[in-house]
Amino acid sequence: MISKPDKNKVRLKRHGRVRAKISGTAECPRLNVFRSNKNIYAQVIDDVAGVTLASASTLDKEVSGESKTEQASAVGALIASRAVEKGIKEVVFDRGGYLYHGRVQALAEAARENGLDF
Repeated sequence: MISKPDKNKVRLKRHGRVRAKISGTAECPRLNVFRSNKNIYAQVIDDVAGVTLASASTLDKEVSGESKTEQASAVGALIASRAVEKGIKEVVFDRGGYLYHGRVQALAEAARENGLDF
């Protein structure tokens, strides 16, 4: 019997290919997205220094919404506002190996609308 490939292994392989090409610097950090079944997390990362500059997730008190997509939009707006507060306007988007669709797309569009350029 042939077994199905593990979805997370396939995602991590895709993520590795993306990470080989993009990296965050102090001038243009990386906006990383991690999506679990219940929550979504976003971090603005300077890979050169190995430091997280800003973060937001659905676990934050400021985030509310009925659906997971609405919550992802709220996380995108929150991460954008926290990054802009620290003087970060331009980032490179790292979708974490996920398809640019649904919650990941909602987070990215909300971050763009609230002041981040990518």
